[in-house]
Amino acid sequence: MSRKSKRRKYVSGIERRTSPGAPPGSLVVDPQAPLPIIRVIAYGSEAVHEELVEDVSRIGSYLGRQPVTWVNVDGLGDAAVIRKLGEIFGIHRLALEDIINSHQRAKVDQYDNHLFVVGRMVEMADHVETEQLSLFLGKSYVLTFQERVGDAFDPVRERIRKAGGRVRNAGPDYLAYALIDAFIDNYFPVLEKYGERLESIEEDVLSRPEPVLVSRMHEVKRDLLTLRRAIWPLRETVNSLVREPSPFISDETRVYFRDCYDHTIQIIDLLENYRDVASGLMEVYLSSASNRLNEIMKILTMFTAFFIPLSLIAGIYGMNFNTARSPFNMPELNWYLGYPFVLGLMATVALGMVTFFRRKGWLRSRLGSREPETRD
Repeated sequence: MSRKSKRRKYVSGIERRTSPGAPPGSLVVDPQAPLPIIRVIAYGSEAVHEELVEDVSRIGSYLGRQPVTWVNVDGLGDAAVIRKLGEIFGIHRLALEDIINSHQRAKVDQYDNHLFVVGRMVEMADHVETEQLSLFLGKSYVLTFQERVGDAFDPVRERIRKAGGRVRNAGPDYLAYALIDAFIDNYFPVLEKYGERLESIEEDVLSRPEPVLVSRMHEVKRDLLTLRRAIWPLRETVNSLVREPSPFISDETRVYFRDCYDHTIQIIDLLENYRDVASGLMEVYLSSASNRLNEIMKILTMFTAFFIPLSLIAGIYGMNFNTARSPFNMPELNWYLGYPFVLGLMATVALGMVTFFRRKGWLRSRLGSREPETRD
């Protein structure tokens, strides 16, 4: 894949592998996707059983052992495994297709025997990356699919392992809430890093506006746009979990989803503020670059203004008219103090121009002005 096509894929975030007109529910995996790693955590108020499962056919034996069973799948590189999990949990083929095609917008679909929730998790590398989370909530289980290993769910796992926590005494709907809340809260540290980047760019823009800052600002704006595409649909998804009744979510747990909704609103507010700041920094950079160019042009113009009258004087005395022909032909050529007189005339003209420019305030340059004091 060329660099240009990779960039286009990153910007669009969409890569369909099924051909147009393919039958609904077609499962075509990404050949570069990692193979699935399946982990099971079955727990109740009294015990926790955690295991890495290699044989997918054994998943069914874990269901019903404990009040809650969480099956997590990292990697979508094996269609047979995903199809087998769909048979065990009774997942519709359209939902399985949405798992494989990991460019879905955040949404909620309710089926007869489970609730299907799609969201996008974020992580910070050189630039922001998003990953689709597919979550199925049943009467006694939670089934999650992730594109690759690594997530924001380690705090939830630790809460499950510790006895006495609310998650150990609640049902699968509370576990679904805890997982959704964990990956939504993970947006905050990512946004904090972009806030620090914007502050660094702002300092550079005000102190030394250089062309390299333009690419940095465009990278930040592009990543913020990626975050916006991920979080805006998630707001409506969480809102539907709060407002729409479902047999899989109790009224007690629905109250907790309100907190998730509040967090999405806070994230959107921060995101919009950062986008406004990024756009404002571009305007500040262009203004600073224009002002700097104006200062440079002003300095060059003043240098030119200094040398124009001096060049005029030197040109006049360089004509060398013959004084023997006329007494008016530059008598200073034969004068004993002619050369010092011309130099003094040049110095007087230059000094007079400097005095005139200073009185007009044209010698006060923004580049040399005192920096504003910083506030605590």
